[in-house]
Amino acid sequence: MNEYAVSIDDIRAAASALDGVVIRTPLLENPDVNAMLGGRLLLKAENLQRTGAFKIRGAYHRMLGLTAEERARGAVTYSSGNHALGLARAVQILGSSAVIVMPSDAPAAKMQAVRDMGAEIVLYDRDTQNSADVVERIMSETGRVEVPPSAHPQVLAGAGTAALEILEDAGGPLDAVLVPCGGGGLTAATAALMAEAAPGTPVFSAEPALFDDTRRSLEAGYRVANPKGHRTICDAIMTPIPGELTFSINRDLLAGGATATDAEVSNAMRFAYERFRIVTEPGAVVGLAAVLNGQVPTKGRTVATIITGGNIDIARFAALLQDEE
Repeated sequence: MNEYAVSIDDIRAAASALDGVVIRTPLLENPDVNAMLGGRLLLKAENLQRTGAFKIRGAYHRMLGLTAEERARGAVTYSSGNHALGLARAVQILGSSAVIVMPSDAPAAKMQAVRDMGAEIVLYDRDTQNSADVVERIMSETGRVEVPPSAHPQVLAGAGTAALEILEDAGGPLDAVLVPCGGGGLTAATAALMAEAAPGTPVFSAEPALFDDTRRSLEAGYRVANPKGHRTICDAIMTPIPGELTFSINRDLLAGGATATDAEVSNAMRFAYERFRIVTEPGAVVGLAAVLNGQVPTKGRTVATIITGGNIDIARFAALLQDEE
């Protein structure tokens, strides 16, 4: 047991609870890519997960922790898409309901998929409104229970099962792990797991260059917000500020933060498609982009990154691969 909100025991218990519900996604490796990089590159393909992203791991695990009375009242959360999809599927499986607070500029394909699973969407403006305020209002008016994207121990434990599978499937020690980072939940769970299960394994957050709030917060020693008005193709991880709970873990345990420009992210999407034949969304490949841009060396090393999702419509995927955006 550690001093943080999530431990290896919590993550192992979550793995047992999620068995048969989530997919044990493959850890992809390509010998030709390894030869090119001079080391081993491992991709945890959570784009192949149910609902197309890792988020169902945490959402479903948190819903399991609710009482029958709480499930009857239903859930509420905020999300730009992937957590919304994970929660919508979780409540559908468990016979509950969900209201999702989504930014008005969220991808239309993600919003439609959320509606198709029966969840209700409430839109907000990310530049002028605070999603947490909207969630609080809905909770007070309806009695729904919040299932946050990351700021709950049960959500963290569920997310951490992806990292646990990396450790179990890697076939040897890891020299670095890069985790695409928005609110910081998957990053924190991965860091907490590695600190106990593989001490000394460096874990890095990976963020878009214009939304590197975790990297800048690590340097400052306290939470630093992103400036309003910026945009990136990485819609899934356009968060305003690191989460308080998650940053308390990441501040202590992360080795540092890596970044990638939108052009580098597009290149990483193309690389993942051409070399691994997988469809990815922009925010999912920021860790891969940071490997390809040289921020985390691979020569003579084993480096893993989580491909966090693949929820993107065909036209946008094609445009990004051709650098048309």
